Amino acid sequence: MALELSPSVKYWLNFFHPLIMWVLLALSLYAAYLGLQVQRTRNSQGEEKKELIKGRYNIKHHQVGSILLALIVVGAIGGMAVTYINNGKLFVGPHLLAGLGMTGLIAFSAALSPYMQKGANWARVSHILINFVILGLFTWQAITGVEIVQRILTKA
Repeated sequence: MALELSPSVKYWLNFFHPLIMWVLLALSLYAAYLGLQVQRTRNSQGEEKKELIKGRYNIKHHQVGSILLALIVVGAIGGMAVTYINNGKLFVGPHLLAGLGMTGLIAFSAALSPYMQKGANWARVSHILINFVILGLFTWQAITGVEIVQRILTKA
């Protein structure tokens, strides 16, 4: 038994994934800011360090990162599900492949957390590099996603 949705529900489903992803892009930028503050705290000394510690950037960064991990994975799956529901197939192209790459990279980045907590500098450097790649892909995904939304709107 196939899932049958009304045409209006199918149409509005098209916009759920892009809206969530734009919010997650903004949240990713905030996570990057928090991560930079964690680095700043780690590298500072004396009174400056005491003041930065009060910001609890490490805890906030970890919490926001956990939310991002969960929602990016669910958002990627949701985007593919809506595309499949509305079209009966996925469109294999740069947007899908980059999105899948981002999903894998964020899981890999989060998996480095226990090593960073034990002080492994290689894990910290890898985490930072991976996350900047994710931010680059995410920005590109947002732009190409707008193009996809424009195509959907012109078909309506």
